[in-house]
Amino acid sequence: MKARPDKTTTIRGPAARGWVIALFAIILAAAFVVSLSLGSVSIPLKDIIGILLGKPALKESWTTIILNFRLTKALTALLAGAALSVAGLQMQTMFRNPLADPFILGINSGASLGVALAVLAIGTTGSILMAGISTAGDLGLAIAASIGAGLVLGLILLVGRQVRNPTTLLILGLMFGYAASAVTSLLIYFSLPERIQAYTVWSYGSFSGVTWSQLRVMAPVILVGLAVTIFLPKPLNALLLGEEYARSMGVDVRWTRVFILLSASVLAGTVTAFCGPIGFIGVAVPHLCRNLLHSANHKSLLPAAALLGGALALLADAIAQLPGSQFVLPINVVTSLFGAPFVVWVIIKQRKGRTSFSV
Repeated sequence: MKARPDKTTTIRGPAARGWVIALFAIILAAAFVVSLSLGSVSIPLKDIIGILLGKPALKESWTTIILNFRLTKALTALLAGAALSVAGLQMQTMFRNPLADPFILGINSGASLGVALAVLAIGTTGSILMAGISTAGDLGLAIAASIGAGLVLGLILLVGRQVRNPTTLLILGLMFGYAASAVTSLLIYFSLPERIQAYTVWSYGSFSGVTWSQLRVMAPVILVGLAVTIFLPKPLNALLLGEEYARSMGVDVRWTRVFILLSASVLAGTVTAFCGPIGFIGVAVPHLCRNLLHSANHKSLLPAAALLGGALALLADAIAQLPGSQFVLPINVVTSLFGAPFVVWVIIKQRKGRTSFSV
């Protein structure tokens, strides 16, 4: 079978795509600096750079603010954006669905159920969370979300080895998600108002609640999850043209599917565990990369999605702090306000037959 050529694969060559990816890296670096410079306390850029290089700051409090608060938040946003974008790209390719996202298989619902059980049913973690910024409480939420996401992931991987049709697997994943959401809703219905508030705060999503001790767990898992994608460009490119074509190219479709599911679910589940459910980044960024690169080649798309996803997550966090008051907008509010119109655009573009999803 010969791939049908179109504008998505012919406009830009490898050199041009390399320059676009380099631009994404520059945007990511600029967004990282902006994230470090925003906050209720104004710190000069030269002092921020000096603190990062280990030099003493004009005020000792500035060092504490940068190293213990802003730097952890910026690193968390960078990792979360990259993880969700790469996971979303894998899901869209495997299911050949332009609106698929990292949570389409119910990973998000499983993580939410784990937190709901900890906060609403058990109540101990919720009490700690409401009492203050306890590290033990935050870590308890991360563990609870990880267990919930892991259980759903286990079910998906078990079913994925038996089901040959990706659409059937997609429907089953949605059913897992609906079931987990139903149990969560039931817990909310019978819970005390203060516990519901604790759960609601977590569900808004945030990059600022992750500490250095949690980053030591979160960062290696995400980095390993991103690193293993270097083995995926060829199988993903083959899957774009259908499973039969992939088999003719020597791709073991069943194990490739399991590997993609495991990679995407670990990335999305880890982010949800530590940051809460962050929406729309995993849907929007892969499409942005395809349109900006004019390519569906995953050798370029995977690094581009990681870079641009990290940059957009940092920018979303910056926008959340722009109102100029002591209050910071929830991340999901920002991503939804900008992400929802983009998804509408994708749907309209697909209906007109001009989507850049296929090759």
